[in-house]
Amino acid sequence: MAKPNYQFEKRQRDLAKKRKQDEKRQAKLANKAAADGNNNDQNGPDNNADANAGDTNPPNA
Repeated sequence: MAKPNYQFEKRQRDLAKKRKQDEKRQAKLANKAAADGNNNDQNGPDNNADANAGDTNPPNA
């Protein structure tokens, strides 16, 4: 019977942990960038007026 390769298992756990930490870090950076972008939009002009600009069919009155 073959012996378990504990070094391989540990390396796989470490890689998974590092991957998870990187994903968390990227998510935090994305959330921070989105929060910074939202704060700037609140102080700027109202961009919601252009929301219906692409509508080519006016409503029937």
